[in-house]
Amino acid sequence: MISLTNEPLEIQRVIASVEAPGAGGIDVFVGTTRNVSRGRSVLWLEYEAYEPMASTMMERIAQVAHERWSVLNISIVHRLGRVHVGEASVVIAVSSAHRGEAFAACRFLIDELKKVVPIWKREFFADGTMEWSRQVHEQQGITTEGVG
Repeated sequence: MISLTNEPLEIQRVIASVEAPGAGGIDVFVGTTRNVSRGRSVLWLEYEAYEPMASTMMERIAQVAHERWSVLNISIVHRLGRVHVGEASVVIAVSSAHRGEAFAACRFLIDELKKVVPIWKREFFADGTMEWSRQVHEQQGITTEGVG
């Protein structure tokens, strides 16, 4: 299951999608909206994506994880649109015969997703301001040039 959705994420459904008889472990990462970012009170986030490319890149990083680690199944589901504090923005689940491969692949997948998948985050703050995540990265000298 590799998908983008405007609906709230069903964490248990994502986990169930990677279950397999040969799985000795399932590693899960759930990214949620926190209420504070860089010392400022957050009301909600909004995610936008270039959906055709985002889906392709999510499939590609899942394939790379399959090639690098002995994993059975991978699911990556990312939310689009408004995501309130406490709600899940992304769920990644990986099953494998042994936990080490599941942990390594899951870590790789979230790190690569944030680096190469064209999904953009906008933060809305209690003081009435908003910022795109890319603006903050550029101010901190973080670039995505040449990635992907």
